[in-house]
Amino acid sequence: MAKPVPEPIAPAEVLERARTVLRIDRFPVLATQDGDQPRVRPVSPVRTDDFTVYVANLRSYHKTGELAANPKVELCYMDESHNQVRLTGLAEILTERTLLEEIWNANPLMRQFLGSLDNPQLVIYRIRPTRVRYMQEWALEYHEVPLPPA
Repeated sequence: MAKPVPEPIAPAEVLERARTVLRIDRFPVLATQDGDQPRVRPVSPVRTDDFTVYVANLRSYHKTGELAANPKVELCYMDESHNQVRLTGLAEILTERTLLEEIWNANPLMRQFLGSLDNPQLVIYRIRPTRVRYMQEWALEYHEVPLPPA
């Protein structure tokens, strides 16, 4: 059986292809570190601004402690054609009230479940990308995605 040959991707297309995968995959997988043990779990971002991703969490969840000890994370997004985006970044607790309110107002399920933006269990992490890579299915090579200026 011949090895599949991926279609070439023009460098100018990589950015939009990566953005498309992020839009399509509603449940990317988040990787964290628990001591010397990696942990992964699907998450549902509550907001995405280009490649900055916001994830809601409960203070009582185990990943809260993992992120406090080591904020380095990776998110893996995949579309129905198995194209993937690997977003490496740093997670920080979001504290800007205006942005918290925007996220809160845009997420009815979060409002129903938690009742109030001031619920002490609520933590929203902002994951700022340090590296984003795109891979077309079966290509077995990543393309660096240019990050917008910070």
